[in-house]
Amino acid sequence: MKSKMKQGIHPKNYRVVVFQDIASQKKILCKSTVETKHVITINNQVYPLYKIDVSSFSHPTYIGKLKYLPKAGRIEKFNSRYKMII
Repeated sequence: MKSKMKQGIHPKNYRVVVFQDIASQKKILCKSTVETKHVITINNQVYPLYKIDVSSFSHPTYIGKLKYLPKAGRIEKFNSRYKMII
């Protein structure tokens, strides 16, 4: 049985918006319904501009700078460092 999408709940005002990563100054052009206050001109065309704090251009997971703490050995390392001598 084919299901139908709910009517009247999906936005109609999709438009091309520029998302700018504040940290890296990179820009992403895609369709969105986000409310914007700024505009930007790219290739002689004016687009709404939305500034974002983090994107795949600046997030540590995507740029390879995320550090993982090794789980094994942390307790042993703590115990050996602060072990009481009796």
